[in-house]
Amino acid sequence: MGRKIRVLIVDDSASVRQIMTQVLQSDPDIEVIGSASDPFIAAKRIADEVPDVITLDVEMPRMDGITFLRRLMAQKPIPVVMCSSLTEAGSETLMQALEAGAVDVILKPKIAAADFLAEQGPRICEVVKSASHARLSARSSTRMSASAALGVNVKEPAKKLTADAMLPPPTGRAMAKTTEMVVCVGASTGGTEALRELLEALPANTPGIVIVQHMPEKFTAAFAKRLNGLCEMEIKEAEDGDPVLRGHVLIAPGDRHMLLERQGARYHVAVKSGPLVSRHRPSVDVLFRSAARAAGANAMGVIMTGMGDDGARGMLEMHQAGAFNVAQDEASCIVFGMPKEAIAHGGVNRIVPLHQIAAEIMTEDHRRK
Repeated sequence: MGRKIRVLIVDDSASVRQIMTQVLQSDPDIEVIGSASDPFIAAKRIADEVPDVITLDVEMPRMDGITFLRRLMAQKPIPVVMCSSLTEAGSETLMQALEAGAVDVILKPKIAAADFLAEQGPRICEVVKSASHARLSARSSTRMSASAALGVNVKEPAKKLTADAMLPPPTGRAMAKTTEMVVCVGASTGGTEALRELLEALPANTPGIVIVQHMPEKFTAAFAKRLNGLCEMEIKEAEDGDPVLRGHVLIAPGDRHMLLERQGARYHVAVKSGPLVSRHRPSVDVLFRSAARAAGANAMGVIMTGMGDDGARGMLEMHQAGAFNVAQDEASCIVFGMPKEAIAHGGVNRIVPLHQIAAEIMTEDHRRK
């Protein structure tokens, strides 16, 4: 890919800086150009060499990470990935960081959890690569995202699993349009602010929505709580067995897959553990395949901003089962990777800007009545 992605690590913990360096340097496309123990040292390093991506701790001496982030975004916008511990308070703080302009979120490494870190190591590299592609100029409308956990002791990436790891492909054509419409949404980098804009535009009587946003565990609960206070629909982090109801939104919990299931004419979600699918957990491909199997032509798929190809195969399966699918267009995406791949696979019916997706959902709902 030519020049390596240059990364600056900013964290007051020497051990975290060391682990982060080990993780990122394991990827041949990434170069760690330095590290800093606080924002003042980081500013001096940036003056000498501007990195492509910064990983930034939240709590640091002399200046906290969010204050530094806001100043950086105002003066010299650089893609920033926030790094935080896995706590409820940390989740709330990171919501502020994402609103302030951070591209993505990672978790601080757990020094003793070698197996966990070995699994997650390749994913942090993907987060950084994704951040390097972020279109900062588009952030006025879609500014925030979160996705993966951080690891160390990195080995060769495991084989990239498909949705077959969680459930079999659809068999034949699913049921005809006889039940309530279900909207299935997938997003990654840039998706949290894009989802906010989408959900704020939808009325309280919108068909039930199920969402996979790549985000670490516990952050999804804070994200859902934030959205619930902004939108007319009722929004919550999904729990196993939750019904899919008109006027309600279910967001897949971080580190768990979410599947759509049907019992008679009613839908509910199953929340399950399992392997990474398309290198993600939750995976959009898993949700979309389950929608193809359970809802068929009663489903509508929406693929939004994000890096990689998670959701592309599942959206094609939804399309083949009779679903109507929409992709966010390139101009309004922070990263056009996931919509681009879904379009290339042939599973998309319409490509529209972010601000038109809500209208597409309501138009499709009215068309089915």
